[in-house]
Amino acid sequence: MAKMKIVHLLNHTHQANGHVELAVDLACEQAAQGHEVTMLSGPGDFGDCLRDNGVAFVQLPQRDGHVGQIHAARDMALALRRLRPDVVNAHMVKAALIARAARLATPFALVTTVHNSFDRPSPLMRVGDLVIAVSAAVKREMAEKGIKAEKLRVVHNGLIGGKRRPPLPERRLPLHRPAVATVAGLHGRKGVDTLVEAFLLAAPRIPEAHLYIVGEGTERPRLEAMAAPLGERAHFLGYLRDPREVLASVDVFVLASRAEPFGLVLVEALQMGCACIGSDVGGIPEVLGFGAKGRLVPPSRPDLLAEVLIELVRDEAQRHRLTAAAQAELGHFSVERMARETEAVYDEARRLVRRHA
Repeated sequence: MAKMKIVHLLNHTHQANGHVELAVDLACEQAAQGHEVTMLSGPGDFGDCLRDNGVAFVQLPQRDGHVGQIHAARDMALALRRLRPDVVNAHMVKAALIARAARLATPFALVTTVHNSFDRPSPLMRVGDLVIAVSAAVKREMAEKGIKAEKLRVVHNGLIGGKRRPPLPERRLPLHRPAVATVAGLHGRKGVDTLVEAFLLAAPRIPEAHLYIVGEGTERPRLEAMAAPLGERAHFLGYLRDPREVLASVDVFVLASRAEPFGLVLVEALQMGCACIGSDVGGIPEVLGFGAKGRLVPPSRPDLLAEVLIELVRDEAQRHRLTAAAQAELGHFSVERMARETEAVYDEARRLVRRHA
C-alpha cells in the first residue's frame, strides 16, 4: 500500500491510559512500516519513545479554562493545517471535533477510534469518515447509539510487539503460589470488589492461594477493608508500570469488570501464560475466544466467580489447556496486525473522501 502522512490526535500522552498506550504503539509501528507519522497531543510521558521510533511528536501547550480550551482547539487546527496529512486518526471526542472543523481548510481523511463506548460523548465520534471500534461489542453499542453501521469497522487492539517496552518484563516478582491476581483501576466499573468477595468465599477451599491486586484508585481503602479477613493472603501492590512483572508468576488471572470495551490487560495475562477468568461483558468474550481461551462468568456474581476460581486453582490440567489455546492465537493481538488492519481502514477512508470530493 502507498505510504501516507498520518497524524494521531490525543488530548495527552500520559501513561496508565490504555487508549494512549495503544495509540503510541500504533504510531510507532506505522513509522516502522515507512509511513510519515506525527503524534499531535498535549503533554505526557511518551515523547521520547515516539521520537526514538521515528514518530514526530508535536506537543501542544496545556491550556485550562473555557478560554484556554478555545485556544487549544485553535492550536490543534493550525498544526493540522501546517502538517497537511493524508489521514488524521482522532482517539478522543474533543480531538475528533476539532479535526472535523479543521478539515474545512485542509482536506484529509478523518478516522475516529472509539476506545470507550460508555463515555457519554462517544456518539460524537461519528464525525469521522470511518469509525474504528476496538471490539465487535463496541461496534454494536455505537450502532445502538446512532452511528451508522456502514461507518463502523472493528479493529481489535494489539499489544504484543509494541515499542513502548521490552518484549518480556525486566524482572519477575516472586509470589506465593498458587497466585490469583487482577490488574485494574480500583474503581467500581472494574469489579475488583466482586473478585475480593469471590476470593473470600473461595479461600477456605483453596487454603494455599494468595490474592494479588495491582492498581490504584479511590476504592482502595474500601477494598483493603473488605480483604482484611484474608490477612497476609491478600496483597495490594499499587500501580506497576509493567504489570507483566507480576503476571509472569500468576496462576489464575481475573478481570471481573462490570463493563469493558476490550480488556487489554487480558492480552498481557494470556501472553504471560496465565489461565484467565473474565466477566461475560463487552469485549472480554472476544479476547477469551468466547470461552475457548479463558473462563467467562456473569458480572457482579461473586458466588459463581468463587466456584470457577476454586475449579481453576485446583485443576492444573485445565489451566494448561486454556493457556495452550491462548498461546496458539497470540498473534492476533500483535501491534503489527492492528497496524495492518488500521491501514486498510485509512485507505478506505481516503477513497471515500476522494469519491465525495
